[in-house]
Amino acid sequence: MEEHKAKADKARCLIDMVRKKGDKASRKMIKHIEERDSNLYEELLATTTTIPTPLPQVPNLHETTVSEVLIPTTEQFKSSKLQEEDKIYKPLDKSGRKRLALLINNVKFDNGAMLRRGAEKDEERMESLLKGMGYDVIKHRDLSGKEMDKAVKDFSKREEHEFSDSTFVVLMSHGKRDAILGVHWDKYNLTEPDIFPTDNIYKHLNTKGCPGLRNKPKVILIQACRGGEDGSVWVSDGMQDDSAGIESDDHMEHKEKDFISLLSCTPDSKSYRHVEKGTFFVQYIVEVFNTHAHKEHIEELFRMVMSRFEVFPKQMVCKDRTTLSRHFYLFPGL
Repeated sequence: MEEHKAKADKARCLIDMVRKKGDKASRKMIKHIEERDSNLYEELLATTTTIPTPLPQVPNLHETTVSEVLIPTTEQFKSSKLQEEDKIYKPLDKSGRKRLALLINNVKFDNGAMLRRGAEKDEERMESLLKGMGYDVIKHRDLSGKEMDKAVKDFSKREEHEFSDSTFVVLMSHGKRDAILGVHWDKYNLTEPDIFPTDNIYKHLNTKGCPGLRNKPKVILIQACRGGEDGSVWVSDGMQDDSAGIESDDHMEHKEKDFISLLSCTPDSKSYRHVEKGTFFVQYIVEVFNTHAHKEHIEELFRMVMSRFEVFPKQMVCKDRTTLSRHFYLFPGL
């Protein structure tokens, strides 16, 4: 602004610069003026025909405040959360725990047209994120449906889970509504389809299948289509409200508990992937976790990922089978 000598020109240049940065920056400046000079603030409002109301927090896909690296948690923040022990999943001390994560990525299929270009980038990003959060990553590439089932089942039997406080399971492939496709998938083979039912993830990792992870957070991330439709639709202003009854049963132990899953799209819809940069789903997860995992629990992180898709009507990620009873903080770096 040094090229402008007149005070009015400097002010005009500053306002134009802030306006170009968007609504969030403009609101910050207005708030600052109100705090700095209340008389000027009231005078400015008096000269406008309407008082602008804050716009909703719509995510900016090109936001410049995204961290490229995982921000570590401070000891002070962790200590403050540990005082809420009845509200959070208590983490184990870093020196003695053995966190494991499972990462399965199908890239090359028997049918060459099903090649998932850009999926290697997803694998690279996700592995880096998981390691940064303190997990040893067990990786598999290009598995059939039966091999995926065996990989998840073998993972559930790992002795390290006894000394862990949580786990991540990440599966990336083509998919359909309730299954993930193996690399031998053939749409014409209807008698023995090469699939891995997503329900098996929960069977293998539930209280009976994996007692080592009982009462510990189990985070499931699935990047796969769940159908052939876009996630968008023409809508009207009408609303429909359906009510459902509630039933309860008593059990000695919860069969399925402490899960939280994030799926890359809603049922029957597609999931989108850039042929070089990978999927939007993984990209946004990594960006959100890098930037906010040091101070937010997992459900809030998932909400942030979902909000990134508000401006992309073709796809909306969704949570599924969430049975967390407490807040799960990752405390990266600690």
